[in-house]
Order: sequence, then structure tokens, then C-alpha cells
Amino acid sequence: MSDSAWPALPLEPWKDTRDTLHMYMQVVGKIRLGLSPPEPEFGQVALYLTARGLTTGPMPYGDINLQIDFDFIDHQVYFTTSDGRLERLALLPRSVRDFYADVLAALRALHIEVAINPKPQEVPNPIPFPDDIVHASYDASSVNAFWRILSSVDSVFKAFRAPYRGRHTPVNVWWGSCDLAYARYSGRAASPPPSAGYIMRHSMDAEEIAAGFWAGDDRYPAPAFYAYAYPKPSGIEDAAIRPEGASWNKELGEFLLPYEIVRTAPSPDATLLEFLTSTYETGRRLGNWPN
Repeated sequence: MSDSAWPALPLEPWKDTRDTLHMYMQVVGKIRLGLSPPEPEFGQVALYLTARGLTTGPMPYGDINLQIDFDFIDHQVYFTTSDGRLERLALLPRSVRDFYADVLAALRALHIEVAINPKPQEVPNPIPFPDDIVHASYDASSVNAFWRILSSVDSVFKAFRAPYRGRHTPVNVWWGSCDLAYARYSGRAASPPPSAGYIMRHSMDAEEIAAGFWAGDDRYPAPAFYAYAYPKPSGIEDAAIRPEGASWNKELGEFLLPYEIVRTAPSPDATLLEFLTSTYETGRRLGNWPN
């Protein structure tokens, strides 16, 4: 086990930075949303891990492609185009208002205009980007640690993903909820929850079993892995899952495995893979999946 691959990252010391980074990711994610062709379950909006941070991947703009990359080693944002142009923006303590303005300025320098909704998604009490001077923290060492965790998790999730023959997502980072996740689908349709808003109506319309990692939030203030099946199979909350320490969280309505259990295990990769396999097999069996 390497602490560089699975570093400790309790939420409280870096919560302000985490919340600011989340908004930075939303700004870039909304550009991806604005430029990418729609896919089922919003598959077109996610970000992906790179060897240095996160990327949108290539996004079409007229007869060129735009790509935006977060570099969490040198702490830069790079705006690159397929015709060879480049703009960059330093990641440092600045308000979301200023980051948003600087991102738009970088795009204008590349002669790119993208109309986006400046209101954040999937967060309580959202502050529109042009007005947000509340979130203005950036601790580079914490951000780098977060990215190193995502990199380790990404590798394990990809190993888990590889053998599956059904429809499934890439391993991706959702900027709305600020988590890394992967989902498998049964091939059968599902009805979104009765009170679902726009995002839930378009993302919860198929049977799925999903798992992910997030750094914690006000609902669960510690980093953890989660897994759920939708629609929720009867009795899943009473199922025994592995490894030891994983359990059903009644408030969140999903299985949770504290990150600390994985980080401090003799083999973090094997421990996490056990959680992914156990929760998937439990959801598949109780949900009577065809595969």
C-alpha cells in the first residue's frame, strides 16, 4: 500500500477548497454540456481522469474541437483546440465569480462562445457563478491528494468494469455531484421517482446498479464509497455485503464503505473490488436482472 496512491483526506480541513473546486468543475462541465451531443442518462456531460487531472475530452465547435483540462500537478487549466491554439489559467485561490469570468475570457481569446446556465446544479443553496464570492479557497496539496485518490479509484473501477458485456458507462466524474462513478444497466426501462426534477427524470429512466466515490458532504462528512440499485430492490437494505465495514445507510438509501477502511487495508485495490463485486451481485440477484 502506498500513501501517495491512497492518501488520507478527511473532509473538514479542506471542505472550503472542496466546495470551491466543485464549482470550478461545474463551470467547465457546463461548457461540456453546452457543446456535446446529448446521450442517454446525460452521458455526454461527464469529465474523465487523466495522468495529471481531469478532462472534458474533445468537444465539437464548428469545424474544430475544444478540450479543457484540469492539471492538478502544476495547478493549471488548459484550453486547447484541434487547430493548435492554447490558453491557460492558473488554479489558485480566487472566487468562483472571478474563475468564471477568466474561463469565459480564455474562450473568447480562442474565438469560442458558449451559452451556459450559470446556476450550479445538484447543490443546496446554489449561487450563480457571476455572483459567487463565497467560494474562493484553493489548497493545492489537498486538491492533488483528492486527484490521487480519484486516480487510484479509477484504476480499480476500470478493472471491475472491463469484463461486463452489457450496456454500461465509462468510469467518469460527475461535476454535478462531484463524484467518480460507474453504472451498469439491465437493458430494462425504469420510471424516475415521482417527485423527480429535470436531471432525475432524464438520468433515472433505466434499471441500473451503480457505484462511486465522493469526498464527503454535509450529509456524510467523510470520504466514502457508495453503491445502489435503481429501482431499489425489495429487501436490499437487509442484505449482507462485503467487505467488513460496508453497510446500508438508511439516510442516504445506499450502501456505504468508508474510505478509511479501503485506504488502511493491506490491499486497498482488493478491498474496493470486493465491495464493487458484492454490491453488484446483491443488486443483480435481488433485482432479478437478466444478466
